[in-house]
Amino acid sequence: MHVAGKTIAVTGGGDGIGRALCEGFHKHGAQAIAVIDIDLAKAQETAARVGGLALKADVAREEDVRRVIDESREQLGAIDLFCSNAGILRPDPSRDSCVSSPNEDWQLNWDVNVMSHVYAARALLPHMIEKGEGYFLITVSAAGLLNQIGAAAYSVTKHAALGFAESLAITHGRQGVKVSALCPQVVDTPMAQSIGDGAAAIGRVLTAEAVADEVIRGLETEKFLILPHEETRTYMERKTADTDRWVAGMQRMRADILNGV
Repeated sequence: MHVAGKTIAVTGGGDGIGRALCEGFHKHGAQAIAVIDIDLAKAQETAARVGGLALKADVAREEDVRRVIDESREQLGAIDLFCSNAGILRPDPSRDSCVSSPNEDWQLNWDVNVMSHVYAARALLPHMIEKGEGYFLITVSAAGLLNQIGAAAYSVTKHAALGFAESLAITHGRQGVKVSALCPQVVDTPMAQSIGDGAAAIGRVLTAEAVADEVIRGLETEKFLILPHEETRTYMERKTADTDRWVAGMQRMRADILNGV
């Protein structure tokens, strides 16, 4: 898929990867961009940069997701590419326990990191299937393929997000619906800053703009997995080849983080 001439919607478009995606799509000739964010002021800032439509939505609420999709279609026309990018990460309150997050945090992670994708697909699939084409880009994270030390709820829900992206592709691919799962490691965004030392220990940090460039290349070849950090593929292969060894390695990494190594 080439983004030139396409109508695109991006959730979490107010900053970070979402803003970079909007700017990248605009640079490559997108016809129209709906910038969706829970913070309307941030959405408006991005929209001003790309000549887009700013919309406010809490993607944890199905009625909000459906509303902004309807508004986008009414004002911009049929959505060719929906980027379900919004996500949250809240570190475990205790570094010594992966079950220390309260139930409310687990539920919020589930609603934003998983159900928001379900809500978007539920609203858009009938239109895309009728048209015989459409594209979903779901921002997952390498945590959905590997794990995120110190953020259990994030890791679990990102694994679920990847599972949903796979189901979407398997079930609707032959109806013309394309799916890509974006799985970066650490990106220089406000979310990454919330992890502190844990982010730096994982590996090299990419800019959001570099990730957006990789997304555009991935969309052009319609890759299911878009891996801005190519080393993620090597880690996946090691995990599947010898899972016990991989778990032991992650335990060592966690100990190094706790010890400030």
